[in-house]
Amino acid sequence: MTYPNELQKVFEAHGGLDKWQDMKTLVFELPKEPREKHITDLRTRKDRIETTSFQMGYDGQNTWIADPDKAYKGNPEFYHNLMFYFYAMPFVLADKGIFYETAENLEFEGKQYPGLAISYGEGVGTSPKDEYYIHYDPETFRMAWLGYTVTYRTGEDSDEVKWIRYDNWELFNGLLLPRSISWYSYEGREIGGLRNTVVFENVEIKQKPMETGFFDKPEDGVIFARLPEAESN
Repeated sequence: MTYPNELQKVFEAHGGLDKWQDMKTLVFELPKEPREKHITDLRTRKDRIETTSFQMGYDGQNTWIADPDKAYKGNPEFYHNLMFYFYAMPFVLADKGIFYETAENLEFEGKQYPGLAISYGEGVGTSPKDEYYIHYDPETFRMAWLGYTVTYRTGEDSDEVKWIRYDNWELFNGLLLPRSISWYSYEGREIGGLRNTVVFENVEIKQKPMETGFFDKPEDGVIFARLPEAESN
């Protein structure tokens, strides 16, 4: 697959796409209540979230949840891989079915950040109408900002772009990955102040896959039933 020259430079600045593609498993924890441990198979994109209250995951076909006390109040289909995609930037922008265009520069604190607009082919992912914008430091080519829209299966386009700053990087097994990411307030493409930060702990990225069956629905789990299209917004 051919990528824009700028995006190839971003991949290289983060350790290289070849090294990323050599890896099999990504693990990180979110220090929230309850603490979440996220495990993802980088080849199949099967995943699993473990907490002391519930578990959820994707077995390659279905999203499942094991939550005997009904502790989780969100939508497992939307959430099971959400933080993985934010964390695994910029490398997930090498996935199949993606289209790239040059984006207008993003300005923050007087500095210009060039970027690319990302869109998905029909039928790619849960929300193919979602759009992303990656902006990078023109001197280092490290990723600096991610803009994204959220349509989650509504079938409607969205003009509202949310913005995340990527400026806290650490080397893990030769790959430059975020130690934290921060959401900022915004009005269009005008970035405001810091809103909140998510920290990633106990990060592991390794060539060894998880054991067979690790991502399967546990005995006490249930397949998550999708909401009808009209009610999924």
